[in-house]
Amino acid sequence: MRKKEMIAMLLAGGQGSRLGVLTSNKAKPAVMFGGKYRIIDFAMSNCVNSGVDTVGVLTQYQPLLLNQHIGIGTPWDLDRRNGGVTILAPHMKTENGEWYTGTADAIYQNLDFIDQYGPEYVLVLGGDHIYKMDYSRMLDFHKKNNCDVSIAALTVPLEEASRFGVMNIHDDNRIYEFEEKPPQPKSNMANMGIYIFRWELLRDALERDNKVNPDSDFGKHVLPMLLSEGKRMFAYPFSGYWKDVGTIDSYWMANMDLIQTVPDFNLYENFDKIYTDSDHQPPLYTGANTEIKASIISEGSEVLGKVYNSILGPNVIVEEGAVVRDSILMEGCYIGKGTVIERSIIDTDCTIGDGVSIGVGDNVINVHRPKVYDTGITVVGELSSIPDKISIGKNCVIFGKTTPVDYPNNRLESGESIVKRINANGVRA
Repeated sequence: MRKKEMIAMLLAGGQGSRLGVLTSNKAKPAVMFGGKYRIIDFAMSNCVNSGVDTVGVLTQYQPLLLNQHIGIGTPWDLDRRNGGVTILAPHMKTENGEWYTGTADAIYQNLDFIDQYGPEYVLVLGGDHIYKMDYSRMLDFHKKNNCDVSIAALTVPLEEASRFGVMNIHDDNRIYEFEEKPPQPKSNMANMGIYIFRWELLRDALERDNKVNPDSDFGKHVLPMLLSEGKRMFAYPFSGYWKDVGTIDSYWMANMDLIQTVPDFNLYENFDKIYTDSDHQPPLYTGANTEIKASIISEGSEVLGKVYNSILGPNVIVEEGAVVRDSILMEGCYIGKGTVIERSIIDTDCTIGDGVSIGVGDNVINVHRPKVYDTGITVVGELSSIPDKISIGKNCVIFGKTTPVDYPNNRLESGESIVKRINANGVRA
């Protein structure tokens, strides 16, 4: 096996529970974004655009769709014999199989995979953020400063810094202190969860920490340990677009960023393209009365109604008289005649009947999951259906094939839920 200067380990096993029904049956990195992409496409594309041709993708929660999407890595030019992409699921090492119990533990369980490439450096990153980044520049920074560890850092408003792991640094960007979500942060340099380690140092640190912390985590255990030992740790300043789409509202807002007149995040630049696994689809079809404004409409869609400030995935059908506004419709959705959808997220392969209204009424926080559905956005889970002439309020959740019997007086009031499906683990959304 030819040795590599740097390989990437991409952590993609998270559930993303704050995305509610969107992650009921799939891992957060597999959620669709921007029409035809999936969240993991951004980290994968960053790797190939940065010249990193060996990527281990660590999966755990509901991995089937993610595994199918990645395949052998063809869309990212990672279908290679020496390197390429490898799916790394938890596996049997002893009589009892072990799940990944922390971010560092996930890397620890795959030491053999990394060792076979004998890298000088290991890049560790998450698969659930929206951004473009050239990791080769970060590696240059790492070498120039003779770092043991370099950590990508984003400057955030000081009033928001308490939501992040915060690094306190000297003028030369050397880190002297970590604070994990401090109530009164001393700095606004937020940890982006992107790390470059010297492999020899990381390997030793993982083995030592595993003996003390079976749930070994980079932010809680490994990085503070290395800092306390005086290792050279530097913050790599990043100033581009970066979004953690971990909540319904942040996911919706990041999608809406794509359709601004001058988008904060541009998917259409000729450099640093984002790649994805997508079949060739027929072109978009529009009818005589179609009206589309400030929207992204993916290939294979058929729009006969009106679409404003929205994002439609592939093979979406919007019938005559229907209006879609400020919403996200994922692949394979059908929107019936005369239906009006406002500020909603409709997951893949949903069927919405004729004369339906979604996202109307008062902004009442969801009764069942108030911390997840609280910003006025109504969410319909994958493979769900809504019958004709139903009115659905704000902050509602629908998951499953519903019938008129499920809607007293043909209504679902704001803040209410109808959840008729459960995921493979028997957990309701």
